[in-house]
Amino acid sequence: MKQAQPVSQEVVQQVAEYFSILSEPMRLRLLNLLRDGEKCVQELVEATQTSQANVSKHLKVMLQAGILSRRSEGTSAYYKVEDELIFELCNLVCDRLATRIEQQARHFRDFSLASKE
Repeated sequence: MKQAQPVSQEVVQQVAEYFSILSEPMRLRLLNLLRDGEKCVQELVEATQTSQANVSKHLKVMLQAGILSRRSEGTSAYYKVEDELIFELCNLVCDRLATRIEQQARHFRDFSLASKE
């Protein structure tokens, strides 16, 4: 079996920071809204029913991480997903969570059936 190579603290820190971006529910909501394509900040504010400052704060974090790109048109800022791999990552996590929930549901059904006998 191949032995794992040591990973530098800097690399570990960068990976942790990338994952931390996805640990914020509002950012996941914004990513989901941007799944279908580019949207302006105002559209995102209306869809999330939160403040423009809050939406902009989260968009800035994802922009700095390279997940999103931004363009300006007049006084409006438009954002789109630049790194499509983010959706594959989210899909993997969602599939895993769905599998766990389905397994838990089977355990509850089995327990429920056993207690009725």
